[in-house]
Amino acid sequence: MSTPRFYCDPLISDKLALGAQIKLPENAAIHATRALRLEIGDAAILFNGDGHNYLAELIFIKKNEVIAKINDMIAVKNESPIKVILAQAISSGDRMDFTIQKAVELGVTEIQPIASQRSVVKLSSDRADKRREHWQNVVNSACEQSGRAFVPKVAKPMTLANWLATKPDAQTKVTLSPTANVSFKELTTPKGNICLLVGAEGGLTDDEISLAALEGFIPVRLGNRILRTETAPLAAIATMQTIWGDFCN
Repeated sequence: MSTPRFYCDPLISDKLALGAQIKLPENAAIHATRALRLEIGDAAILFNGDGHNYLAELIFIKKNEVIAKINDMIAVKNESPIKVILAQAISSGDRMDFTIQKAVELGVTEIQPIASQRSVVKLSSDRADKRREHWQNVVNSACEQSGRAFVPKVAKPMTLANWLATKPDAQTKVTLSPTANVSFKELTTPKGNICLLVGAEGGLTDDEISLAALEGFIPVRLGNRILRTETAPLAAIATMQTIWGDFCN
């Protein structure tokens, strides 16, 4: 079995440092003891999003309390050379979780949930905060699994119009459209951040595509078939990684 990795949120966890004795966050401790059945003396990798793996040994276990001692730290260099911001219209059921999880594995650096006209799920302010927290936990778990030591942040959900008004920081802006005339291979190689805007079930409306175009978003097609909302962003990110990123290495 590979050495398990546990995310230690720097906002609520002890500071990771050489020689430090760290109390694992409750969810990590429960996973370590109940699911993985780790014991005193077992190895674990801790990370907090600063780009390092902290190699640790479990020195105390009691019920749901686990303490680990950090013996070494290693810089992790597995981030993609392209920086992709995913602006994903909120989808229903498990689709949003799946999209976020796989997008993190594929290397996105930031996730912006979008309340679009065709989003089936409508979130009040309180529900939006709870969903954002849930989606951030999905990101954290995906980083644990995929070996990433930088943790993408999930932003607060916004309407498309309000988000576009913030002037997203990206030099290349792309939205997916099955009727577009341009493919990814025809785009100029990006020199900065890439922002990918994807619709929910049914895609973006014509008005939303036009509104995004006013902010510099280029409609791009992905082949000749219409992809589901959870498939399209992953296919697009994989395409970008193949053309410009670390899939071509």
